[in-house]
Amino acid sequence: MSTSAEKPSTLTEMACVSVPLGKRSYNVMIGGDLLNTAGHHIAPHLRKKRVGIVTDETVAKFHLKTLQASLSSENIEFETFILPAGESTKNLQHYSELMDRLLEARIGRDECLVAFGGGVIGDLTGFAASTLRRGIDFIQIPTTLLSQVDSSVGGKTGINTSYGKNLIGAFYQPKLVLADVSLLDTLPRRDVLAGYAEVVKYGLLGDFDFYNWLEINGQYVIDGDTASRIHAVKASVQAKADIVAKDEFESGVRAYLNLGHTFGHALEAEVGYGGDLVHGEGVAIGMLMAMDLSAQMGLITGQDCKRVRSHYSQVGLLQSLPTIKGIEWKAETLLQHMNQDKKVDQGKLTFILMKAIGDAFTTQDVSTENVLNILDQFIQNTSER
Repeated sequence: MSTSAEKPSTLTEMACVSVPLGKRSYNVMIGGDLLNTAGHHIAPHLRKKRVGIVTDETVAKFHLKTLQASLSSENIEFETFILPAGESTKNLQHYSELMDRLLEARIGRDECLVAFGGGVIGDLTGFAASTLRRGIDFIQIPTTLLSQVDSSVGGKTGINTSYGKNLIGAFYQPKLVLADVSLLDTLPRRDVLAGYAEVVKYGLLGDFDFYNWLEINGQYVIDGDTASRIHAVKASVQAKADIVAKDEFESGVRAYLNLGHTFGHALEAEVGYGGDLVHGEGVAIGMLMAMDLSAQMGLITGQDCKRVRSHYSQVGLLQSLPTIKGIEWKAETLLQHMNQDKKVDQGKLTFILMKAIGDAFTTQDVSTENVLNILDQFIQNTSER
C-alpha cells in the first residue's frame, strides 16, 4: 500500500479495493459522485431487479431521491424503509420492526437490501439481511466517513443491547460497497471528526507511513478535499481488507482493528448510546486510553504519546471525557461495562496496546489496577476542567 505524502491534487480520483474472501469476495469502490451511477454498479450484483433500500431520516432528506433515480435508470424496482437516525435505532425494537416491514413488502430470498446510511444503518441492515429468510444479499452505500473506512467493510453486523454494544450480530459479507466521498459534504463537522478517529486508528495500529501522511494531510481530509478523502478512505479500507482476509471471523489478528474500542465501547454504554458521545468520539478517547495504558506499562515512549496528542489537537479530535448532564464518570462502572465486551476470553479482557506509532499488539496480560488507574486519570482530568 502506497501511503507517501503526495499533495492532494496529485492523488487518484477513483479507487477500488478488493476484499479477498473466496466465494464471499467483493469490491469496495471509492470515489466522488458515485451515487449518481449507483444503479449501474449495483445491477450486475442483483439476481432480481428489485431491492429494499434501508436508510434513515437524515440521509433520506439529503440523498434518497438521487439513489432512487439512479436505480430507476437501470430499471431496478425498489421499496424504501426509512428509520430514525442515531445509535439508539440499532436495537432489538427497530430490528424487529424492520423485519416485519421487510416481510410485509415481500422482500424475497432472490432480492437484495441496500444499506444506505452510516454505521447504524449498515450494521442493522446487514444483520437483517443475514437473518431474513435465513439470509439474503445486501449492498453497502456508507454515507459517513466512519462507515466508509470501517463498519461497511469486513462483514460485521449487529445490534446493541442494554448489556453492551454489538452483542447480538453475525459475520455477513456484503456483495459490494460503494463509498462516495461526495456524500460526506453534508455531514456536520463533528461527524467527520468522529470518522477521522477511525482513519487515525489505521495509522496507529499498523502503518507508520500512513500516520505520517495524516499528520501532513489530515486537515485536508477533514476540510473536504475530494482527492485527500479518497486516498484516506482507500488506505484505511486496504488496511482493513488485508486484515480481514487473514482473519474473517476475528479469531486472531482482526482484533487489532479494535484499538481503542474496549475503552470506547464502555464509554458509549455508560451514556446509553446516545448523541452525547458518538462512536468515533468514544474510539478517539479510547485510543488515548490504550496509548496511556501502554505508556504506563513501559511499552511506548512519552515522545510518541506527545506526538499523537499533538495531532489530536491539530485537527480537533476529542481528547478527554465530555461533561454530560446526568453522567457521573466512575472507573469501577466503566470497568464493569468493559467486562461485558465481546473480547472477554476465559474471563480476561483482550487489550490492543501500542509499542510505537504503527506497532500495535494484543494482550490479556494487563492488571485491573492499571486499567482503573488510566480510567481514574481521565475522570480526574474531566473534573478539573
